[in-house]
Amino acid sequence: MGNHLKNGDVYIHRTPFKKVHQTKKPLKIIPFYSNEKRLIKQAVAQNRAAQQVIYDTYAPKMLSVCRQYIRDMHFAEDVMVNGFVKAFKKMDAFEHRGSFEGWLRKIMVRESITYLRKKQFVVFDDEKMPNENPYHISDTDSLLDVEYVQELIDSLPEGYKMVFVLYAIEGYKHQEIAQMLDISIGTSKSQLFKARRLLQENLRLKGISSMDKNKKNG
Repeated sequence: MGNHLKNGDVYIHRTPFKKVHQTKKPLKIIPFYSNEKRLIKQAVAQNRAAQQVIYDTYAPKMLSVCRQYIRDMHFAEDVMVNGFVKAFKKMDAFEHRGSFEGWLRKIMVRESITYLRKKQFVVFDDEKMPNENPYHISDTDSLLDVEYVQELIDSLPEGYKMVFVLYAIEGYKHQEIAQMLDISIGTSKSQLFKARRLLQENLRLKGISSMDKNKKNG
């Protein structure tokens, strides 16, 4: 079988998985796999077709999760594939008590953090912040293009960015973030404060405000 595989195939339990950008069309899901619980059970049993369906179904969303942490799309995709490898290895631990997508997403978040801590020099600034109201990105700022918002987030120092994404996008609490990153709760809060302040400053430097954006859309 190996002689017939094309470059770019990714192996998960000896199953070739196409990377996201190489998939021309989604795999047709037969009725047998319409039941998610049954699909997961088959994947645990090393059923290649079931694993492929899971990969094709969730890969685009999971790549977006990894991309939020990792600037380079190529490396983000590698981390996502590693995340799926781990997911398939431990899928028998999923207890069907919550969302399978949420369970998978947590694996991708941890894989992204592990990658950044191993490959990049991530510094968490412990400088105490003054007692003042933190900067917030207003709801109207969500009108900004998604790609532009990602560029703004990418411009943050890695420590700020990691905490900001975990808190503002993933919805983790400071206590959870502190445990995940092995930092204090105070450090987590200060990283978030500084990230928000820097994002606001970058918006102002680029001459963009919620009011300006509303005028453009008006």
